Amino acid sequence: MEIQELLCEAAAGQTSGVLGVSVVPVLEYPHIILRQKAKKVRRMDRSIDRLADDLSDTLVSASGVGLAANQIGVLRRVIAIQLPEDEEPTVYINPEIIHREGQREVQEGCLSFPGLYGNITRSLWVKVKGMDRKSKLFRLRAEGLLAQAFEHEIDHLNGILFVDHVKSHEDLYRHEPGEEHEEGYEDVPEESSEMATA
Repeated sequence: MEIQELLCEAAAGQTSGVLGVSVVPVLEYPHIILRQKAKKVRRMDRSIDRLADDLSDTLVSASGVGLAANQIGVLRRVIAIQLPEDEEPTVYINPEIIHREGQREVQEGCLSFPGLYGNITRSLWVKVKGMDRKSKLFRLRAEGLLAQAFEHEIDHLNGILFVDHVKSHEDLYRHEPGEEHEEGYEDVPEESSEMATA
């Protein structure tokens, strides 16, 4: 991207103010796009590259684990994931879960539901296929938090939200930064749960 384009975007308020960083608003529930199914990426072009940058920069800015294109208003099958130990987000294009095994109870949140968390069931591990930013096909096996992030973000691409997995309203709770955890939050054994905001 040329400097002139970056300056034009910054002047239009489309960047965070840091040259080369593009942070866009995360859509919050009940925005209609969150319930729509994203379309497959047919070819890699500049718009997909820019979308990947937007997802990565916005994810880092929001301090989340994952972000799907629907969450920033784009109906394309692109996600970004950054685990706590990762230096930067990884972008996955047309990700698809082709196998899953086991179940575990997890605590989960979502950037589109600020402050809302729930106890839900996710897989122990998943096998995912898709494409990276360089159009290289991949297959990988993910477990733990990475598996959870893939399931959460691919759900987003299909218009499914984490609250759809909650068995009862007692499994949902609010937690604002700096607040004490509500009852039920600590009832899930630590070894079987990981709290993620994706």
